[in-house]
Order: sequence, then structure tokens, then C-alpha cells
Amino acid sequence: MSGDRFVGREREIALLEEAWASPAAAFIPLYGRRRVGKSELILHFMRKRPGIYHVGKVAPAALQLREFLAEAARELKQPLLAALPADSWRTALDQLEPHWKRPGKLVLAFDEFQWTAGASPELPSLLQELWDRRWKRSGKVLLILCGSFIGFMEREILGRQSPLFGRRTAQIHLQPLSYSEAARFHRSWSLPQRAGAYFIVGGVPQYLLAFAPEKSLTANIEANLLTEFAPLFREPEFLLREELRDVTGYHAVLLAIAQNLGSGREIARVSGLPERSLHYYLEQLVQLGYVARRFPLTGEREAKRHVRFSLEDPLLRFWFRFVFPNQSFVQQHGPRHAFQELLRPNLESYFGSCFERLCREALPKLLAQEGVEASVRVGEYWDKEVQIDVVGMRDDGWTELGECKWGSVRSPSGLTTELERKVLAYPNPRNHTLGRRFFLRQLPRGVRRPRWHSLEDLYAAAGARRG
Repeated sequence: MSGDRFVGREREIALLEEAWASPAAAFIPLYGRRRVGKSELILHFMRKRPGIYHVGKVAPAALQLREFLAEAARELKQPLLAALPADSWRTALDQLEPHWKRPGKLVLAFDEFQWTAGASPELPSLLQELWDRRWKRSGKVLLILCGSFIGFMEREILGRQSPLFGRRTAQIHLQPLSYSEAARFHRSWSLPQRAGAYFIVGGVPQYLLAFAPEKSLTANIEANLLTEFAPLFREPEFLLREELRDVTGYHAVLLAIAQNLGSGREIARVSGLPERSLHYYLEQLVQLGYVARRFPLTGEREAKRHVRFSLEDPLLRFWFRFVFPNQSFVQQHGPRHAFQELLRPNLESYFGSCFERLCREALPKLLAQEGVEASVRVGEYWDKEVQIDVVGMRDDGWTELGECKWGSVRSPSGLTTELERKVLAYPNPRNHTLGRRFFLRQLPRGVRRPRWHSLEDLYAAAGARRG
């Protein structure tokens, strides 16, 4: 997401611009999972604004401080700063404000802050002291602390035990791009192809950039996910090793969830892990944002007893479904044969389950397009007898129930009959008025809008038509 291919993030950029233009000082923690584009967001914002950008690393404190002083000397045009002894963050940071003579704020951005703070544990307390005594009053500093370890950021920067607690003026928990933003990476593709890319790698900019727009979706899958030396071929493994110590147990859990085994008992049985230790693995994956707990959406607490676990990260979901369990086959037979044998027979069915997720993401945009002002909770419903793909519980007394079909639909009346059966099975404990919606890749002839939605409708509602 660099250069002219920086996509989306309008709200985050607007927040940073407003903070920079304000007469008051600003302190903004920015955090999110790896590869989501945090660094690119900061660098894009700083392209036309003066500031010091420092990337933390696993290195001694003196080395990191020396690098920081060199950057400060260049930005502040004070060569003597680079000659200061690299033995004290206090000495270095004390020099910034007095040497700042330009209009506007100095942006002070610490990226991968967990590594800098790990080498210099005193740094959060020092920043708190400088903020309280000088920076907050001066109005000359925009401080950004950025980190990929969500637990560290929530505990050491945002948590009550942190020296910096209560001092942030705003915060950004950066999420992957939406389906409509992701579509902007490959404008020449058809909407089904763009949706397919989103189903495979989600809204992570670095992964979307790996898909060459001049190639087809199939060719990109072969080149990026089924080629042994391609970056994405082992990306999930590297990603997990960066976050977790022993990945063997996590691999077993994720492989089980990728097989649509959602209950704790099923995951324990397939993974071979005892149920009593499974909670630890699941909790770590939930905190990282890779796995989520799902509940049947009815508005009643008792539904939470029927918890399922789902793989929320699209790349992990695809990789553990198709690549990880077949790595030997892929390496032996090559990407073309692997795609034909392993993926092609199952890809449309897989895309169908992913389409349900996209429809749930799109429902609030459709409602907004229709002028519905009520807030909505979106999920799904299941019990032993029925599965409802989309449930949208509005706070105006309506609940939308939806059926999703990625494949071709020959009989709209049959689809209507199927949804009506499910509507009758929905418990509706709040006695809401139940709406019906149908989500299809392409609408068959003879159906009546507005309750029937094509893939094009979903993208149009989000402002992402083709081209």
C-alpha cells in the first residue's frame, strides 16, 4: 500500500490531519495486527509533514538511540544531535522541542514501539513525564506510538497500569480494509474476481498488493499461494511464529477450525489436544484477532451457550484449508497441477461460505442506502435444525434474515420457499418484524428488488462499482 497504490484509510488520515492542525498537542496510540498497513499509514501521513519516524527493533538500546538521534539531526537540521552520547533517551528527547522552529507540530512517531520499549523499559514513563510537563502544554508535538503486539499496546500503553494511561487524545485500532476498499486494488478485474481475492487474502494491503492486476485470479493463486518460493506460500507460518512460541499446537487448532469444526469438543478431538488445555490456545488466537467466538444471534443471552469458533483471518482460513495440509503435494506436483487437483473442485463451494461473510459485512451498507437510520447487529443463526446465513437485528423492531447463494440459482421460488422455512424456525424472542433478503452473485430473471441483492448491488452500496 505504497505510493500511488495507497488505498482507503480516509477516516484515519482525517483524524491524524485534524490532530496535526489542532492548536493542542496530540497523543495517538495506533495498533493492529501485523501486515495491516500501520507503517504505511504513518508514512503516508508524514509525506508532507515534518517529523521523526523511528522503527523499533530487537537490538540494544544504545543502537536504537543512536539511530533515533541521527534521524532527529536530519529532520531538525541540527547535525550536532547525531554526536550526542547514545546513553539516555531523556537527553535525546529533551533536545527535540527547543530545536523545533518550524510552523505546525513536530510528528514524533515510534513504530514497533514494543521493541524500543523492550530494550528501554523506562521509555513509557519518560514519555509520560515529558507529555505531562512540557509537550501537552506546548501544543508543538503529535506523538504516535505504534505497535503490532495488540496485547502489549492494550496493556502497556492503553491499560490502567500504564504510565501513559488516560493521556491519549485519540486512538486508532487499525483493521483490515473493507471489501469495497480491497476492490480498489484490482479495478480491471470483474467483481467476482475482486470478491475472490478478498475471500482469499481479505483486506490486508500487503497481501492484496501481491496479486498482480495484469494476471487472472487463478494465475495469482498459483503464483502466490501454490509456488514454493512465493512470499505467501509460508506467510501464515511466519506470521504465527512472530507472535507465538510453539506453533505446533496452534497449527493443529487452526487446521481443525479450517475444516468447519467450530465447537470446542470437535476442535479438541481433531487437533488431539486435551479440552482443558484447548482454552489457552483458543484464547491466544482470539486475542490476536485470528479466531473469533460466534454465537447464534437472537438477542438472548442463552444463545451464547452454543459458541462456535471461526477462523476470521481470510489468508489463514484459505491456507489451512488448502495449502498447509497439502504442502507435500504442492511441492511435488507444482502450482498448476495442485490448483487443478486440490482447489478447482472445491473453490466455488469455499467461495460460497466466504460470500456469506461478505453479505453480513454489506448488510449495514445496504440498510444505509435504503435510508434506514436504526443501528444493526449482524451475525447468523444456527441450531440443530436450521442454518440462517445472515441475521441483522435492528434497534427499530426489525430483524433481517438472509439467504446467500454464490452458485447459480435456477429457481427463485425454491430459494424463497427455503428461506420461509428458516424464518419459521427462527426463535425471534424479541418478537421483531422479520424481513427477508436474498444475496446472490448474479440475480436470475424475474426477481423483484429491493429484497434481492446481487454482488454488484453489494459493491454499489459501498461505493465500489467496477472501474
